Amino acid sequence: EKDINLAVTLLVGKYIKENMPDVEVIYTRSDDSFPTLKQRPNIANVNKADLFVSIHSNSAANKTAFGTETFVMGTKHFDANFDIVKKENSVILLEENYKEEYEGFDPTSPESYMMFNLMQKAYVGNSISLADRIETQFRDNVGRKSRGVKQGPFYVLWTPSMPSVLVELGFLSNTEEERFLMTKEGQEYMASAIYRSIKEYKSEIEIN
Repeated sequence: EKDINLAVTLLVGKYIKENMPDVEVIYTRSDDSFPTLKQRPNIANVNKADLFVSIHSNSAANKTAFGTETFVMGTKHFDANFDIVKKENSVILLEENYKEEYEGFDPTSPESYMMFNLMQKAYVGNSISLADRIETQFRDNVGRKSRGVKQGPFYVLWTPSMPSVLVELGFLSNTEEERFLMTKEGQEYMASAIYRSIKEYKSEIEIN
């Protein structure tokens, strides 16, 4: 998973640098390293970024599940999305002193998510706009099944002071989708779709 995510992320950055020279790309990681969940949005905040895009791959117990989905910060349909939220936030448990660092936040406990007041409210409109463009690109230009734009209380979407999205490229638990995402061509298609979405989003923001 981490190799696919990094490969697609580096390609997105490459396409932006080549075609949008006025845009600075800042990676939370550019190699096989492990920035903590807290560090990732903090990098964006410290650099006063205009956009935060977190790229992931999905998995599910049901091996037939497949398709892309892009999340914005929110608690709508929390119960339905809890498994994926729990999975993405649970990397906290790999960190040392996570109980102190995250002030008692337990990614496996639904009660812990009551602390996720919507700090992203100011940016939700722009976040949804970008997320919708990404899913449209995946569906119309790459031919993937889009599971749509969803809300979830992901830690990496909770603290950025800017529009933010979390992209799920597909289900690695699905053999066919895993095969596609492991190919260079598949990674290039997915990265191109995200890049085009960011370019469209930027044009829209500048017009308004």
